[in-house]
This record gives sequence, C-alpha cells and structure tokens, in this order.
Amino acid sequence: MALSGLDVYKLLPKTNCKDCGFATCLAFAMALAQKKVSLDKCPHVTAEAKAALEGASQPPIKLVTIGTGDHEIEMGNETVMYRHEQKFYNPTGIGFLIEDTMDESEIDAALSKINELKFERVGQKISADLVCIKNSSKYKNKFANAVRKATVTTDLAIALSSSDAGSMSEAVRICIERRPLVICEDPAQIKVFAKIAKDNKLPLSIPCMDLDLAAQATELVKKEGVDEIVINLKAKSVAGRIQKSVFLRRAALKKNYRPLGYPILVFTEATDEAEELAEAVSYVAKYASLVIVKNYGRDFVLPLLVARQDIYQDPQKPVQVEPGIYEIGKVTAESPVLITTNFSITYFTVSGEVEASRVPSYILACDAEGMSVLTAWAAEKFTPETIFNTMKKFSLTDKVAHREITIPGYVAVLSGKLQEISGWKVNVGPREASGIPNYLRSLR
Repeated sequence: MALSGLDVYKLLPKTNCKDCGFATCLAFAMALAQKKVSLDKCPHVTAEAKAALEGASQPPIKLVTIGTGDHEIEMGNETVMYRHEQKFYNPTGIGFLIEDTMDESEIDAALSKINELKFERVGQKISADLVCIKNSSKYKNKFANAVRKATVTTDLAIALSSSDAGSMSEAVRICIERRPLVICEDPAQIKVFAKIAKDNKLPLSIPCMDLDLAAQATELVKKEGVDEIVINLKAKSVAGRIQKSVFLRRAALKKNYRPLGYPILVFTEATDEAEELAEAVSYVAKYASLVIVKNYGRDFVLPLLVARQDIYQDPQKPVQVEPGIYEIGKVTAESPVLITTNFSITYFTVSGEVEASRVPSYILACDAEGMSVLTAWAAEKFTPETIFNTMKKFSLTDKVAHREITIPGYVAVLSGKLQEISGWKVNVGPREASGIPNYLRSLR
C-alpha cells in the first residue's frame, strides 16, 4: 500500500539538513510519496527506514532501458494518468518490424529507409528509435543473419522477437553490446527466456493476453532475477489493447499494484496504411512505451512522430526557440528586419513565409517566455521596452545599415511607443503570416 507524505516523514531523520535539496524533511517526504524524487537523495536515512520506505521510493512504473549511448531508449517511470496533471516524461519509442523471411536485399532497403527517418519540427529533431527483428521463419540461421545485418547497418536500438530460445540465444550473442530488448512470443517459454535475459543482463518482454496471468508472469520473471520487464499487450482488437493499457496504467498509478507496474509494448496489426497510423497514434496516446509498426514510409512516420512530440511536450512549458537574430536567405545590410516572439510555432510559421517570399530577411525573436504574439502582448511580455531591449542585446545596429523594423499587424498599437524609445522607423506588417511574402516584396 502506498505511503502518504506524513507516513514517509515519520521515517525520515527530521533534521531539515537540506542535503537532499529540499528546504525541509517534510517537503522531501511529500515529493517522495508522489514519486517525484528517489530515496537515495537523503544521505542520512537509516537502514530500517530504507526497508520500510522501499515501496514509496520506487516509481510506480519500472524504468526500463533499451540500447546504449545516444540511441538508448528509456521507458516507464511515469507518474500521472493525464498529461495536464504534470507531464509525461519518457516519449514512446517508435520501432519498425523487420522479419527474417524478407530477402537480404529487402532487409537492406528497409534498414536504409529507416535510417533516413529524421525530421526537424519547431526546432526539435525527431527520428526513428528502434528496429525489431522477428524470427518469423522459425529458422535460427535466418534469424541470426537478419540480426547481424541490422547490427552492421543501423545504429538504432534493437529488439529481438522469437518463440525459440535457441534462436534467441544466438541472436543475443550477435548484438549483446547493443543491449537489445528480448521479446518472448511463447508464454510457455517465459522461464527459459528469463534465464537468457538474466545471464546477459537484458530487459525482457513477456506476452500478455490475460492481465491476471501477466501479473503472475512478472512475479515469476522477477524471481528468476530479471528486474527490467516489458509487458507485450495482446488482444483481439485495437480497443481491447487500449483498454488493457489503461487498466495497467491505472493499476500501477492508482492502486500501486507492483506486478503490473511495467512499461507496455504493442505491435500494430492493421494492414491498411491509414488504419495502421491511426492504430499507432492511439497506442502512443494511451500509454504504450514502445510501439512496433510495419510501415516505414516517410509520409507514414512523420505524422506519427509529430503526434508523439505533441503528446510528450510539457503542457506547462511552451515550445520555444532561443531569442536572437535569425538570418533567412543571403542577407545583407539592407535586408528587412521582422520582429516576432520566440514561440516556436510562431517563429517557424514566420520563417517559412519569409523563405517562401525569396526576400532575404532578418527575424528578431524576442524572449516572450514561449508565448505567441497576442498572448505575450496581453501578458505584457511583448512590449516596446522588451522589443527595444532585445534589439540592443543582440546588436541589431551591427547587422543592418538602415533603421527600420517591422512588427506584427496584430500589435500595431506598439508602433508609436517603440518608434519613440528606439529612434527606429517602425512599420506595421500583415496580421497573418500568409501575408508576409507580398509584404516583403512590396518593400523592394
């Protein structure tokens, strides 16, 4: 049973030494009870208290890692059911299924395309995370060859899926340094696969058709010495998998039920591309820690990655670019200067329209704490003073020979005061970004 903040506080030293980073032991206890901090932050807790607080100090959903280095994927460790309560921490891993029944040329082509799945959106880089090699052929050699090819061809994290322990052991030997996820497809083989995972210190995924049996299976795997467990959801329908995913999350977070407190893996099953995309996005939205898809076309993957990016963005912290002067095109000392805020969507919308105009320009992004133009103006974060201070901070006078700037049309009211305090001529641009190309061309 989960301990309250006061229950935790009673077991702490109560010295208010601040060594944990909190002002008081009570504040630390409250954070510990909410799973926001680990017990090891307190250097003075007794061994008896550690034993009693073991449950309170562990996250409700176990942290599991796949891969190494820059391509390591962290799953689990979530603390809330809904994003607005706080935020989701570890974005869902997006993996791509490679079956060993494919020809070598097909595997090469698939891995090549997967390696190219890298995009940039609102200033953030988003990309593919993992390849999953599946032993569909049931042959050890074919499986091993496919794994060997993936290990050489891609730097992404690797998952290995099989129902045969011998094939899995050989595949693990080939890519052990990549720390792959071992996926057991046969419920009858869980104990054998647990030994493989334990001996190689790897995470293990177990199949889950029935939640009661899944709880029994995770306890069995833990007794076999494997702590990093991933639950592979199985159901006859998308709705069934989502329902089980929600139940697992609620059992872990609301009931603190440890046997089901593990990350969730889901394979998409739809054959139609549009249906598979909708299925995959649904799993990302409803608590899957790793989704394995069959399609790796750019038009399929980009919207999936964008959906993940939006869901895992901190709702209390807008996406923003660094304040500063940005050059669009081959600018000169005579190029126009457009003023906007550092809200990413605003900035990239403006920069996209400037690029479309083919008129080399400067964009001065003012620090408005990531707010859009009108929101920042209403909050008094986008004022004549803040704009002028930004102009001075980034030495706009060193960039251009003229003394003209353009502000967004929606805040034309700022023009008079800004012109007065800056000494620059202030032009009022279009209200909508779509009007920027015609506006810039008219300045020529």
